[in-house]
Amino acid sequence: MTAADFDLDLLRAERVGLDEALFCAGKTADQIGRIVETVHAAGRPMLLTRLDEFRHAALGEAARALIDYDPHSGTAVVGSKRRLRDRARVAVVCAGTSDLKVGREAARTLEYYGEKAAEFNDVGVAGLHRLISRLTEIRAHDIVIAVAGMDAALVSVIGGLVRAPVIAVPTSVGYGASRGGETALAAALASCAAGVTVVNIDNGFGAACAAMRILNR
Repeated sequence: MTAADFDLDLLRAERVGLDEALFCAGKTADQIGRIVETVHAAGRPMLLTRLDEFRHAALGEAARALIDYDPHSGTAVVGSKRRLRDRARVAVVCAGTSDLKVGREAARTLEYYGEKAAEFNDVGVAGLHRLISRLTEIRAHDIVIAVAGMDAALVSVIGGLVRAPVIAVPTSVGYGASRGGETALAAALASCAAGVTVVNIDNGFGAACAAMRILNR
């Protein structure tokens, strides 16, 4: 694979306010490495998503040295990190520990754009007191990203308790009837909390980008 085999959209930020991101799933380590080196040579930043530890380990030393990799979220950043704002404007609220990978993907995407993410973990409604005890803190943010699998009940509860825009991320966490996140997705879409926005299953990146579009207004 050569540089001629891919056409990077380096001007996307000028058009929509969001940089092109590299979705690594389905790409070979060689393809990822060449794109990383091309972006670095162009002096541009880039966020990589769904970079698992096996592909990261398979990257050449040169490419690995050019990125800041976080195995917990499967994300990496090419180029210098943006300075974070002093105040976190977005809360990332995860129902359970099993949802953390998706929540971390959202948080790392926000951090890529210079937004400090306030993370609230393990506050699912099976133990409603856990959420209630953090509610005042959560309400202090301009946007709330709610990350939940199983029946995604957290989404409707959050949507009924905060004034800020709520972006729901259904996750694939759950037993058989959860159907890989389809039940959580349907529950979030059918939420009785008015005005909740829903992104695709496990799409923490997409939720963070939706938050950035709101903030960029």
